[in-house]
Amino acid sequence: MRMRKLWPLLMAGSVGAMGFQAALADGDQLLVGSYTAGQSQGIYRLNFDSATGQIDAKPLQVVKSENPSWLTLSKDQRHLFVVNENGPGQTDPVGRVSSYAIDPKTHELSLINQMQSLGNEPTHSGLSVEASHLFVSNYSVAEDPGGTLAVLPVGADGKLKPVVQMSSHPSSRVNPERQMSAHVHSTVSSPDGQYVFSSDLGADKIFAYRFDPKANPELPLTAATPASVQLPPGSGPRHLLFSADGKHAWLTMEMSAQVAVFDYKDGQLKQTQMVELATGQPVSDKAAAALHASSDGKFLYVSNRGTANQLLVFAIDPATGHLKELQRRSVEGDHPREFSLDPSGKFLLIANQKSNQIVVVERDPKTGLLGKTVQKLPMDAPSDLKFLVRQ
Repeated sequence: MRMRKLWPLLMAGSVGAMGFQAALADGDQLLVGSYTAGQSQGIYRLNFDSATGQIDAKPLQVVKSENPSWLTLSKDQRHLFVVNENGPGQTDPVGRVSSYAIDPKTHELSLINQMQSLGNEPTHSGLSVEASHLFVSNYSVAEDPGGTLAVLPVGADGKLKPVVQMSSHPSSRVNPERQMSAHVHSTVSSPDGQYVFSSDLGADKIFAYRFDPKANPELPLTAATPASVQLPPGSGPRHLLFSADGKHAWLTMEMSAQVAVFDYKDGQLKQTQMVELATGQPVSDKAAAALHASSDGKFLYVSNRGTANQLLVFAIDPATGHLKELQRRSVEGDHPREFSLDPSGKFLLIANQKSNQIVVVERDPKTGLLGKTVQKLPMDAPSDLKFLVRQ
């Protein structure tokens, strides 16, 4: 979790789970993860009107939780896994992972259990394709002990089991302020479920693993061949996203504000394009973060924080996965840590962490372009947005 200024909470005013496009008959529901050093209490469950783009300011449910900064939904949306981005100096100094059951009718959340992540500031989690394991990225702000990847088995009932495997990576040490140790920022499965890729901001590499829990339940990950993908020195890889067909992948590099494009086959990522988000701009403009594709696979959206505070829209070449810039739009706030397309595809919601708001903007599903702002909902330090939809 980064150092940040927190403002008071103002509750007056009006690829994962994003692939689902069906709407709830009685309205969509939105889950909001947040940081709790200010006035936020944890996870918020809210109503969303897909006809107007309006979020109801009155929560349906507030789940008290320490720093639930990243939310991972199971494919059937019966379980929610939450990283509690805790660390030294915080109210709870211990990094944790929490599991919740989701009522299929009401979407009410109820805690199943919680486990230690065995690392500081867990910032991301990814679920294996068959939902048997959760891969937790312990970012670790401090150089010592540095970041780690933790693997937790998951029961069919959504109950988390203790960490069975830990993995650490050597750092690049290119940037003396941010890369003197590993800082694992995200870990995701390949679409076929046979491989796992861990993006390490501190190492300037993506680390590749074979995933085979049947061969060795206690050590389900083994180094793949090749074991890593080298990225530009000082680039700081953050989030990796696979295309729906599994043939391509895109990676945000936080520190250099770039997006790398890859071909993917049999556990190997081959870079084919490098896209600049802030060409010629000062370092303060370079803080790439989230990326998500539209459900039809035609458009990619990327957030760039820093002093830029923009969302960039790209057209995706269906044959190569290459990106062509279509639009740059202000997020009308500060630090767009995450964002989400609503199930109808007509709106895009932005979690502006440092300006304490969720901004809803119109989206044209045909052109992919973003339009006018329809709502700015005050919300203290929002960090992640996930939609719940009827199956």
